[in-house]
Amino acid sequence: MPIIEVNHVIKEYQLGTMQSLKSHALNQWRRLTGQPSEERAPFKALDDVHFSIEPGEVVGIIGHNGAGKSTMLKLLANIAKPSSGSITVKGKIAPLIEVGAGLVGDLTGRENIYLNGAILGISKSEINSKFDEIVAFAELEEFIDTPIKRYSSGMQVRLGFSIATSVESDILIVDEVLAVGDLAFQRKCFDRMEDLIKRQGKTVLIVSHNIRQLERLCSRVIMLDHGQIVADGDPTEVSNLFFDYSNKKIKSDALNSHSGKSRTSDELTFKTIEFYDEHCHSVDSINFFSPFRIRVQFTINKPLERICFLIGAHTTDFVYLTANNNVEDPRNFEIGEHAVELHFESMTLLPGVYSMRAWIGTPEGRESFYGENLFSFQVYSDDHLITRQQEMGLFYMKSRFEIDSSLANATPTIGQH
Repeated sequence: MPIIEVNHVIKEYQLGTMQSLKSHALNQWRRLTGQPSEERAPFKALDDVHFSIEPGEVVGIIGHNGAGKSTMLKLLANIAKPSSGSITVKGKIAPLIEVGAGLVGDLTGRENIYLNGAILGISKSEINSKFDEIVAFAELEEFIDTPIKRYSSGMQVRLGFSIATSVESDILIVDEVLAVGDLAFQRKCFDRMEDLIKRQGKTVLIVSHNIRQLERLCSRVIMLDHGQIVADGDPTEVSNLFFDYSNKKIKSDALNSHSGKSRTSDELTFKTIEFYDEHCHSVDSINFFSPFRIRVQFTINKPLERICFLIGAHTTDFVYLTANNNVEDPRNFEIGEHAVELHFESMTLLPGVYSMRAWIGTPEGRESFYGENLFSFQVYSDDHLITRQQEMGLFYMKSRFEIDSSLANATPTIGQH
C-alpha cells in the first residue's frame, strides 16, 4: 500500500507578470474594446508527473537545475499546491527544505528551538526531552542563549538541521541539506541520515546534487528533466544515465566556451593541444585503457633557452588530477613553429569528462605560458563494470589480488609472486 501517490501532477507558474506601463495600458485598452489581451504562456515546472512510493523506500530525485526537483518536494510537503493532478500522502511529514529559513534573528538559540519545534509540530514536552540532544548535535552549547543574529550562517544552518531531524515522523523530505556546515558537520549529517534510513526505517525523499551520496543512500532514484520523469529505478543505472547526460552537456559547453584561466607572454604564442588515439587519429574521446598521445603546438617569437613543459589534466570543476613534466631535460628553441608530444601507454582515468592544462617555462619558474581548460576530452568504456566505477573514484590503479589464508601472519614482501 503506497505511502505516497503522485497522480499526473502538473505545476505551472506564470512568468513575466511584471509589465511596462505601455504594455499594461495596451492590455487594458484591449479588454475595454473586447479584444484578447496578451498573456505569457505559463511555465510548467512539473509536467504530468506520476509515481508512487512504498513505506520504507528511500527515493532520490536528481536532475539539472530547473528540472523540477525542489518543486516536487514542496508539493509533497504541502508548501505549494499542484495546478492539476493529485498527491496523496499517508503519514506525518518532516520537511527539511530551506533548513534554518524559519529562525528568528532576535531570538536566542534556545528560544528558536522551541519556536521552530512548535512550527514543526513537536510538543513542548517532547522538545524538553530532546533539547540537550538538539544542542549537542548542533555543537552550540556555548552559544545557545545568544541571539542567533550573532551566529555565523553555518551555525544557523546547523541549528536548523538539528531541530528538523529531531521530529518524529513517518516521511522525511530532504532538499540539499547534506551540504550544510563544514566537512566534519557534513559527515555528522550524513551519519544521522543513514541512521534515520537504515535503522529507523523512515520513508525518505531526498534531492541532492551529490549523486554519489544518493547512490549510496537510496534504494531507488528518479531522474527529472524539464519537469518530466525520464528514468525511475536502480540507483546505479539511473545515476549512470545522469552522468552520461551531464558529460555530454559539459563536453558540448566546453566546445563553445573558453572558461578557465590563461597567462601568456610575447615570447611564445600557444596554438593548440590535441589528442591522438592508438591509430594516430585526432580525437576528443579516449577508450579506457587505450594508448594515446597529446600534442601541444606553439610558436616561438624569440629564441628561448632552457624551456620545459608541464602537461596535466583536471576535472571540469578544476580539481587537478595529473601533471607530467620534463623539468630535468629542458630544451632550447629558435624562432618558428614547434610541437611537443607526450605519450601514454594506457588511459587510466575512469570514464568521464576531463580537461587539459599546460605550462611552458624554465625549471627556475620563469613562465612563458600557462592555461587551463585548454581542451576537453571524454574517457569512455564499453565495459559496464568499468563505467560504474566512475562513481567510486577518478583513477584506476593497476594491481592484483592475492587471497591466501597463509598471508594472515606472513611478513609483506614487495615484488615477489
